[in-house]
Amino acid sequence: MTSPFFEVFAALVAGGILMANFAEHASTNRSLPIGGAFRAPLRVRVAPATGRITEKYKSSFSVTRLLIVRPIVSLRSFGHTLSRLKNSWTRLLHSSRCPSAERAFVLILLCLLPFLASTRASPQKKDETANLLDMSLEDLMALDIDSVSGVSGFKQKVTEAPASVTIITAEEIQRHGYRTLADILRNVRGFYVSNDRNYSYLGVRGYGLPGDYNSRITLLIDGHRLNDNIFDAALIGTEFPIDVDSIDRVEIIRGPNSSLYIASAFLGVINVITKRGRDSQKVSVAGSAASYGTYQGRVSYGNQFKNGLELFLSGSFYDSHGQDQLFFPQFDTPATNNGIALNADDDESHQFLGNLSWGHFTLHGVFGSRDKGIPTAPFGSVFNVTGTHTIDARGYLDLGYDQKLGSGWSLTNRLYYDQYNNDGTYIYDYSSSGGPSRVMNKNFAHGKWWGDEVALSRQVFARQRLTFGAEFRDNFQQDQGNYDLQPFVQYFTSYRTSNIFSVYAQDEIHLRKNLVLNVGLRYDHYSTFGGTTNPRAALIYSPWERSTFKLLYGQSFRAPNFFELYYDAPGNESNPSLRPETVKTMELVWEQYFANHFRMTMSAFYYPIHGLIGEQVDLATGNAFFTNAGSLDLRGVDFEFARKLSGGVEGTVSYSFQDVRSPSNPMPLTNSPKHLVQASLSVPLFQQKVFASMDLQYVSKRATLTGQYTGSYVVPNFTLFSRKILKGWELSASIYNAFNQRYSDPGGNGLVEDTIVQDGRNFRIKVGYRFQ
Repeated sequence: MTSPFFEVFAALVAGGILMANFAEHASTNRSLPIGGAFRAPLRVRVAPATGRITEKYKSSFSVTRLLIVRPIVSLRSFGHTLSRLKNSWTRLLHSSRCPSAERAFVLILLCLLPFLASTRASPQKKDETANLLDMSLEDLMALDIDSVSGVSGFKQKVTEAPASVTIITAEEIQRHGYRTLADILRNVRGFYVSNDRNYSYLGVRGYGLPGDYNSRITLLIDGHRLNDNIFDAALIGTEFPIDVDSIDRVEIIRGPNSSLYIASAFLGVINVITKRGRDSQKVSVAGSAASYGTYQGRVSYGNQFKNGLELFLSGSFYDSHGQDQLFFPQFDTPATNNGIALNADDDESHQFLGNLSWGHFTLHGVFGSRDKGIPTAPFGSVFNVTGTHTIDARGYLDLGYDQKLGSGWSLTNRLYYDQYNNDGTYIYDYSSSGGPSRVMNKNFAHGKWWGDEVALSRQVFARQRLTFGAEFRDNFQQDQGNYDLQPFVQYFTSYRTSNIFSVYAQDEIHLRKNLVLNVGLRYDHYSTFGGTTNPRAALIYSPWERSTFKLLYGQSFRAPNFFELYYDAPGNESNPSLRPETVKTMELVWEQYFANHFRMTMSAFYYPIHGLIGEQVDLATGNAFFTNAGSLDLRGVDFEFARKLSGGVEGTVSYSFQDVRSPSNPMPLTNSPKHLVQASLSVPLFQQKVFASMDLQYVSKRATLTGQYTGSYVVPNFTLFSRKILKGWELSASIYNAFNQRYSDPGGNGLVEDTIVQDGRNFRIKVGYRFQ
């Protein structure tokens, strides 16, 4: 039987929209190294930047023009590209030079099997079937549609949220063998991850500069902001401070479409919801062994007591020797061990999470510490030594209070204390200038802050929900410094403080049963540069019961962080006159739910960014400094098909086309792929107890800082997961990069390497036990 889904799907494939136009044109231009950052003194002279981007928009736009006219004009250029997709894909498949694309095509077809599978439901008990038959269509829809809490501050269906939202559950994390938050996010539509063998960097809709430490994303744990007060960094790799086993779900909210979050909600918000006592009864343990001498262990305890107290505690460790040998051709000389770094890729971390709730109070505590060896010899340090490494420690305590007041009002209050330490050690050779051949250089960034946020909300006449809030944050420690240990030489110190005050309001108005207007306004005042006001608006229309269209407009900013403002070690210059970056985002989203658990999401977006903070080089001194370099336009389309059958089969396929360019500069942006394809498939092999899962990422070629290109790549991962075959036991075996694809990510500023080779085929075996 043909369903509406198949008709839409067939039309999209026939029109050439599903697959990417992988045939791209080579360019000899240098890439645009705009917006990068680095955390240590630049001991090597930086090549001159390609020039400032000074073109800005010369006229202001009305809201109508921003929401409707400009996106349409900007997206017209996609028409020609989309018309060529079918022919390009056909040429690609018939080319013998594209084995990776052929593999990707075969695996994507496997992921499409759930869409073609029988829609017959699994056998059910008689009373369960009767209950389903008694449900209204609206109730049946609610079974398929997830809920999100991170957009508006209260739980709502994703179809009613004023944003394009993706939710990853604990079940998906287990089935696919995800090891870190970075693993989870690389499988999200429109997202990609790169790594420089120290940190993981998140790209969103074509923007993901290596070295910016994810400062344009707001990362939350249970609604608590994780970005620090020095680099504004969001840590997503092994440096993320909690174990993924403690995650209940991850909410990915694209664009600055929420009034609840200050700064950094530039390209989106990621809210990691952790488990509670009810989710993990009693004691559970887990341990794993993996490639490169990697071991991991976890102990968790959860309980919900009769007096209403709920407790969840989890502690874990991670220890990896890393690769024994890594080859870097830029150091391929006898004096530098022929480019081979030995035993310099080690990684060690410790994580703790505590959740306590009783009555109207909740207490969250998080602490994580990661020590990572750096084999790339960053910032002119000595190659092939084991002493160069960074230590990141991140922790906080968050006390929340939630109370329903009279007349329909609800009060929430959050009081928190945070701490962040980054300590880098770099080994230098000063013998060429008459100094010692080995000197240990220390670079540090230490931050502490506290804050309080209060919000009031009320449901008015069942058609309107009002929310008002205010937040104050006191950054009472924002210290940076750099020095040589022995002989002691102090190069730079900065001891500063700052504060931020914010107020916001949002209103969700049901104009009709199927038409919702969501508006918000936020004002933030920074002691470093002053105040800024940012509105947002969303019109959500459901013409049919399972169809939703969203017209989204958001305005946001990113304040210059303290590293960009004040870092003044050798090779760098401070710039206290930096101004915030600003973005005005427009997006049109279509979310369609079909019968038999089909879901389709399509979106078109346009993000013009102004005052973008990037690195320049002072030609007189050779020093690098940050400046408001210019503008960028992010535009594109993406879509996703997903299906979850009642028997446990799950499949997802998504494609993203991303076009990022400067209005006045033709150079390609660093680490910005035009095409992304993500696919996943999970199949139960035995009675919902054994699952076989696969996920795949295709990333097209990306420009590097020198104007070269990395090759496109396809990386599939396979996981076999079982639970309850033996009472209390869980087993998992995973193979990552199963085809042993050799691929590289673009390198960032401060590295000699233009590209960084990533891991080949590797494995992990994990065993868990839950005490009864």
